Amino acid sequence: MNHSIPARPRAFRTVLALATSLLCATAAQAQSISLAPAEVRQSFTPGQPLRFQLTVSNEATTAATMRASVTDLWFNEKNEKTFSAPGTSPRSAANWIEFVPRDLLVPAGGAGTLNVMVTPPPDTGPGGYYAVIFVESRPELSQAGTSTTRPIFTSLRLGALVLLTSAGTEQFGLTMTGGQLIPPEKDAPLALDFTLANTSNTHVFPQAKVAILDERRRLVARAEGEPRRFFPGQTDQMRLTWPGTLPVGRYVALLTLVYGDKQVMTREFPFNVSAPGVLVAQGR
Repeated sequence: MNHSIPARPRAFRTVLALATSLLCATAAQAQSISLAPAEVRQSFTPGQPLRFQLTVSNEATTAATMRASVTDLWFNEKNEKTFSAPGTSPRSAANWIEFVPRDLLVPAGGAGTLNVMVTPPPDTGPGGYYAVIFVESRPELSQAGTSTTRPIFTSLRLGALVLLTSAGTEQFGLTMTGGQLIPPEKDAPLALDFTLANTSNTHVFPQAKVAILDERRRLVARAEGEPRRFFPGQTDQMRLTWPGTLPVGRYVALLTLVYGDKQVMTREFPFNVSAPGVLVAQGR
């Protein structure tokens, strides 16, 4: 018996093809325009303007008009970045920022420069202040409207984080709680979990490093994690892993946190290996 699959209606195939073409066009546009740098870190003196530049590159075959805007930058209860109206978040720098020009024509195969002017008020307090700059293309018609549907317009939006610090006013502090070390097992790496709270008045980028010492305090392994950004007052969990194997014995994991202006915090975690673990490959 021949159980053939009915052909899909032509209308469905047309809609599917249109949706695919729109996705491809959007992906191509996203890949053709870029913004650099993605993060700006600068010191300032209250009352004294400063300037920096952002570069918009366009690898497409047509010119692109981009418009600059600015919002606040902060974090929520899930430690996710949040973007709100200028002046509505703690330590906002968004109202200090202006653009010259605000609209930028980026030629095909070329680049354009966005001049950013920052004017901190004279009475600005100590520590860090934050904003995010967006550049957005003009909405373009992606799908014409019909008698039953509205037209669809698409645009591209790119952002750069702005992290500012009042020069010479930084006060650094970091606290660690809840440290727990999980020894390596047959199919699991050594893991070190802990919680960090940034008690500084500015942002910090703590980097965690661990040295594993045997009973004779000899170094047998080491690992390090990527630096993590913490806003003032932010608390978040961190995990550092080492994907190796250790013989049966007693060990100490020496955790070192480097942050701020050459600030260092250390803590020791003794642990035992009762059975040799199996080497766990690192993820790519």
